[in-house]
Amino acid sequence: MNWIAPAPDGCVVTIKAIPRAKRTEIAGVDTDWIRVRIQAPPVDGKANDELTRFFARHFGLPKRSVEFLSGDTARLKRIKLYGVTEQACRCVISGL
Repeated sequence: MNWIAPAPDGCVVTIKAIPRAKRTEIAGVDTDWIRVRIQAPPVDGKANDELTRFFARHFGLPKRSVEFLSGDTARLKRIKLYGVTEQACRCVISGL
C-alpha cells in the first residue's frame, strides 16, 4: 500500500480530503491514499484544522504531532504523524 510510508520519527500518510461532509470519518482506503470525509468547509484552514484534530484524537497525539507536509490547499494531502509506527497506523486506520 502506497498510502503510508515509514519515517525515522513516525509515519507519513497520504489523504484525499472530501470537505463539507456530514461528519468527519474515514471513508475508505485506496491503494494510493486514505479517503477522509471532513465536516468542515475548505475555508480559512478550517478543514485542515478538523483533519488535524481528527488524527490527533484517534492516535492519542497532541495536535502538534500531526504535521502537514504537502497539500495545505489541495484535496490530496500528506501528513506526518510523529511517534506513530507504520504498523500502529495501519491498525488504527483499519479499526475506524
